[in-house]
Amino acid sequence: MFEPDRSQYPVRRADGSCEIDLTSGKYLKLWQGPNHPGITGNMSVELTVCGDEVVEGLTHVGYLHRGFEKLMERRTFIQCFPIVCRICVPEPDFNEYLYAAAIEELSGIEAPEAARWIRTLILEMGRLNSYMMFLGGQAGALGLGVIGQWTTYARDLMLDRFEELTGARIYHMFILPGGVRDGLPEGFKARLEDTLREVERVLRDVQEVMFQNAVFKKRTVGVGYIDPALFEPYGVTGPNARAGGVAKDVRKDQPYLVYPELDFEVPTATASDIFARADVRRRDVQLSVDLIRQIIAKMPDGGPYMARLPNVLHWKIPRGETYLRGECSRGEYGYYLVTDGSGYPRRVNVRGPSYTHAMALLERLIVGVNISDVAALMVSLHTYPPEIER
Repeated sequence: MFEPDRSQYPVRRADGSCEIDLTSGKYLKLWQGPNHPGITGNMSVELTVCGDEVVEGLTHVGYLHRGFEKLMERRTFIQCFPIVCRICVPEPDFNEYLYAAAIEELSGIEAPEAARWIRTLILEMGRLNSYMMFLGGQAGALGLGVIGQWTTYARDLMLDRFEELTGARIYHMFILPGGVRDGLPEGFKARLEDTLREVERVLRDVQEVMFQNAVFKKRTVGVGYIDPALFEPYGVTGPNARAGGVAKDVRKDQPYLVYPELDFEVPTATASDIFARADVRRRDVQLSVDLIRQIIAKMPDGGPYMARLPNVLHWKIPRGETYLRGECSRGEYGYYLVTDGSGYPRRVNVRGPSYTHAMALLERLIVGVNISDVAALMVSLHTYPPEIER
């Protein structure tokens, strides 16, 4: 077996970082990004390489300058809804739900039963769309461009259903405090089932062309390994943890909405590498398809869909604080909301999984990776930079 000569490589410290002397001429600085560098959004990684191996990677954010949380503290509660959905563009509905649920808890409002079913349906539709974007990105990072075309097609079909239900394809603003804006259109369930069948057909093709591909396996099996011992200190959740054998999923651990009434088990793996993370998400797509079918079969017909609310233009919520969490496609998502009795949020803090996965965890994993594998590693963590610059 070939053993490379590593005598010229930098010395590793106890924490895995390297002692690098740039004046030695042995190292080169490269930048991955900031224009979607193997990740959904604008951020960059400052790479130090020795030959074709990364010896250090420093993440840089700040290209978006969104400032969502402070913007929300200067707006009335209802005016925040056009803001929250933009914190995560590919899967905006989680922000709508968690913000609405936090307001409901602090104001003592309970959403009607029909609204809770529709909210769960919307979250699973959004989860499916987010995974479709991931699969295309993971394949594209390794040269399989056709997968992205297939998954974008399937995602577009689901966006048709979103447009039919909410009037919008991306920012839906359909989940509001007190419930949802309306019920399902006539014939919606049948058209949604047609979409699910097409998604399953695309998923079978992806399984054959991507996951049975010898080149894809060669580039991903054993690459980007996350030691399960890092899960707790680095805040690793969702598929990134489940691919390492830890079945973390808020839908099971702390059920919300109508998830207790649905029958499902979250997929897991043990290899904790790029391939395992991609495969867990592929199986998660099928799980979302199954959950959507259960929801449309069990959900009640007819409303009401919205609880009675005060005048939202002059809505003052009693003093209090709460933290609500849910399971988005990337892991645990949470909203911490503080109110002071005025018509504005006193403090809003959003806990998105991208903050830990795309920064601290990535900087730990990227050391020792080949330059050609950096984009694939970044995509495998499935992160959205707007969640970081919130």
